[in-house]
Amino acid sequence: MPASTSPRPRVAVLADSDTRWKWGALTAHRIAPDHRLDGFLLRGRATPTARQLDEVGVRADSLREVTTAGFLRAVTGEPYDVVVLACVGGAVQAMLHGLARATAGAGEVERGEAGPGAAANGTTPALGTVPAPGTPAPGTPAPGPAPGERPHTVCFAVQPSVPDNRAGRDYLLRRAAGHARLHPDREVLIKLRSKPGEHTTHIEELPYQKLVSRLPGGLPANCRLVYGHMGEVLDRTDLLVTVSSTAALEALHRGIPTAVLTDLGIREALGNHHFLGSGCLASWDELDAGHRPEPDRSWLARQGVAADGHYEHAFDAARERIAELLARPALPPIAPYYTTFTAPGYLPGILARYGLDVRGEPTGSGAEDDTAARGVRQVVRSAVRDAARGAYRHGVQRVAPVIRRLGEL
Repeated sequence: MPASTSPRPRVAVLADSDTRWKWGALTAHRIAPDHRLDGFLLRGRATPTARQLDEVGVRADSLREVTTAGFLRAVTGEPYDVVVLACVGGAVQAMLHGLARATAGAGEVERGEAGPGAAANGTTPALGTVPAPGTPAPGTPAPGPAPGERPHTVCFAVQPSVPDNRAGRDYLLRRAAGHARLHPDREVLIKLRSKPGEHTTHIEELPYQKLVSRLPGGLPANCRLVYGHMGEVLDRTDLLVTVSSTAALEALHRGIPTAVLTDLGIREALGNHHFLGSGCLASWDELDAGHRPEPDRSWLARQGVAADGHYEHAFDAARERIAELLARPALPPIAPYYTTFTAPGYLPGILARYGLDVRGEPTGSGAEDDTAARGVRQVVRSAVRDAARGAYRHGVQRVAPVIRRLGEL
């Protein structure tokens, strides 16, 4: 297939959850301005719903759900200039091997046939995996409200799996409600990621919506649950509170005071260890007493967070690299680091999980790909898939917790 001749770069972004779609698409906007964006959602447990995609607020020229085989066919059959893999590490490895196999035997890959692919170790000319946690979303610091324009607003950004136990989540909910009672002049927003039954990047077995119904005294009038686009919530936020959500980086990028909670300790299981040295670590007791964390500027710089507006230059090197690659007549072959020689006990299982054999070829017929399915078969498959996904979510969110509780008796 000839290389893309469109004046607008064609970019393909593959994502496996709502969060990673957001970061992958925003990264595409940064590294290839004025492009055509085709989004692909990898079919699986965390495939985002239409509501979740709408809350993310990132638009694409096209967006569809695909299997591994479907994605490989799509990006090797169209003249893409850039491919961004915004997935978990295993999925990225599988796609790299699939793309490598799909383009093998043709010498060097002609630009536009498979796009640059995605690199795992820098040996291939592309961008791989979801952006680093320190890569903030586009946007500029929002100006604060005029005095008396609205109440001081505190946003507690919850996470689906952190903490992962009832006691920890009950504690955080009580403290958020307690902060609202202690400061009746403030508005406390509990920002939720998903509605019961929906999946995000992680499984949420103890939704805060259900915990609220069992909270003694309920929520005070100035404390409420909210959904919506995180950026729009941050537009009216004066203090962001979280355990370790990436919302903290978005808030810091906007210059919003941000508190990363230490109440449950600083541990890898909570993810808040990433914020050591940030100046943002604080407890609810400190926040109740009026503390406003001041971020360490050197830490912010290391994370790529630039509330001073210099963030526009953060992707200069990436854009220059892409421009240099697009000027070449051909690209080097994709060479993933993990192989059956370097990781024989790891790679085969990862590839099998995503429907590929050890050579990187799809193991099935791939007939379930949504670009090939038509008519009644497509409708039936969609209905069966939705029913199966609903049954799985019911098992994970309702049956499994009951079984675990019974096991603890």
